[in-house]
Amino acid sequence: MTEIGAQVELSHPADRVWRALTDRELLARWFTEAEPVPGRPGQLLLYTAGLPGFDSAVDAEVTGRWEPESLVLRCHEAGRRTVLTCAVTPTAEGCRLAVRETLEHGAWPVEQRVRREESYRQALTGRLPAILDWLAFQQVDLGGHDLTATAEIPVTELGAAPAANRRSRRTALVAVLGGGALATGLAAWALLPAGSEHAAAPAPTTPPAPSAVAVGTSGPARTAPSARPTPTATRSARPSRAPSPSSSPSATPSASPSRTPSPTPSPTPALRARYETVTTRFFGYAGEVVVDNPAGTDARDWRLVVTLARGAAVVDADGAQWRQDGRSVTFTGPAVPGGRSRTIRFEVRGGDHRAAKAPEGCAVDDRPCAGL
Repeated sequence: MTEIGAQVELSHPADRVWRALTDRELLARWFTEAEPVPGRPGQLLLYTAGLPGFDSAVDAEVTGRWEPESLVLRCHEAGRRTVLTCAVTPTAEGCRLAVRETLEHGAWPVEQRVRREESYRQALTGRLPAILDWLAFQQVDLGGHDLTATAEIPVTELGAAPAANRRSRRTALVAVLGGGALATGLAAWALLPAGSEHAAAPAPTTPPAPSAVAVGTSGPARTAPSARPTPTATRSARPSRAPSPSSSPSATPSASPSRTPSPTPSPTPALRARYETVTTRFFGYAGEVVVDNPAGTDARDWRLVVTLARGAAVVDADGAQWRQDGRSVTFTGPAVPGGRSRTIRFEVRGGDHRAAKAPEGCAVDDRPCAGL
C-alpha cells in the first residue's frame, strides 16, 4: 500500500489550524478551491487539476471529522481511490499538522508520486503559515490603529526552489509582535578579544612581529606598556649570538622558508553569494543564499552575515550554523568545495509587515551578495 504525505510544526493553536483546514475560503488560499456537491451531503469537489502531481479534480467525501483533531476524506481521482487524513496534534509551541494520503486502488507513477508529495509540502510549509499569521493578526487588538492592510488575505509567492523541511518553529506569534525587544547585549561578546592571542603574539623570532601585534590589537591591549620592553630585550640578545658564525646563517634560512610558503595557503578563495526571497508571508519571509566557490581549493573558513530589518529575527535555518546578535545574523558551516556551492535557507519573523520582504544587507567574507 503506497502512502505519501508531509507534516509541519506550527506556532498556532489547534483551533486556528482547524479553521484553515475546514473553511473553504481559507483552504482556497493555501491549497485549492473546494465546492460542495449539490444533493450529496458531506461531499466536495477539490479543484486540484492544476497542482503538481494531480491529474484532475478530486471528488472527496468526508468520512471522519473530530474537531479540532482529525479530518478524514475518501477521494476519487482519475480512476484511483485514496484516503486523505489530516491530523492536528497540540504541542508546547502550538501544534503539528500531518497530512497523509494512502492509495487504496490504482497506482501512482514514481514521478507523479514525488511531485504530489512536494505539492503537499509546499502548501504546508509555505502558504499555510502565511494564512495562519494573518488570522492571528486579526485577533490582536492594536489599540485602534488602521487595519486596512488586513482587508484581504495576503497571497504568498513561491520560488522555484522551496525551502527544505523546516525544523521546529521556535518563536510564537507573541514573540513575533514583540520582536523589537531582542537582546542586543550579545554583540559585546563578539567584540571581546581572547586573552590567549596576546600571550602567543611574541612567538615569532623576527623583530617586526611584536610591533605588528601591538598595532593590530584593540584598545585594551594598548594599556599594557610593560609588554613593550620585552621585544627590546629580545633584540639586545641577538648581538650576543652574532659572533657565532653557525647561529647567524641558520637563523636567516629558517625565517625565509617559514615566511615564503605561508602566503600560498593563507589567502582564502574569493567566494560569491546571491540572495533570493523564497516565500513571503504577513509576518515575515523565507530567504535563501547560495554561496559559490569558483576557485579550485576548498573554502574552509567562511562567514555569511545577513542584516535584518529592525524587530526581525531568524527562527529557523538550514545549511549552516547561525547566531543572531541584534540585527546581524552570522552563518558558518562546513567547507565549500572548490567549484561547488552551498545553499543556506532561513526563515525570518517579525519586523514591519509593510517593509520589503528581504534583508537589509548580505555579505560573504565582506563581499556583498547579489540579488539585493
